Amino acid sequence: METSLRYSTNSRSLKIHAKENLSVNSKTRFQLHGELDTGAGGPSYFCAMIRYFFHEASTSLGIGLHYDKRQKLRCLVRGKKKFPVRTDELVTFNIKGRCDFDQGFVQRNAKGAAEFDWNIWKFQKEQDLRLRVGYDVFDKVPYMQIRENNWTLNTNLKGKWNVRFDL
Repeated sequence: METSLRYSTNSRSLKIHAKENLSVNSKTRFQLHGELDTGAGGPSYFCAMIRYFFHEASTSLGIGLHYDKRQKLRCLVRGKKKFPVRTDELVTFNIKGRCDFDQGFVQRNAKGAAEFDWNIWKFQKEQDLRLRVGYDVFDKVPYMQIRENNWTLNTNLKGKWNVRFDL
């Protein structure tokens, strides 16, 4: 199980996130993840999803259900396509999108982004680094991510940020 501690400008409270991937076969995973909000003293969301990976095309597709205390139960579809910029795949161009629907498939929320990832293995002794620069198509805002081993900092030009520590 993957667990992390998260803090963001949106919630102003520490959240404990957990994710479990259960392998169905070499191309399919059943993914469960959820979050406990320490400020509210209860869960903030839970998601169950089937993810299918097209390894030869560097693509993934997922469908599932998402429950949170604000929007209740929603259906979720997401996809990601990776294009290597270099043959060693240390630099990639990624396109990703997701759309969630309410129970009646009436209200929908779409998100999409295009981004560059640069992975630097052994940046310093026992330190790996990933730099990500992207553009959120629907919010029309550039964003950036810096990940160093267990620490991740995300920020965008609208002043929103969050930090995550993987346990």
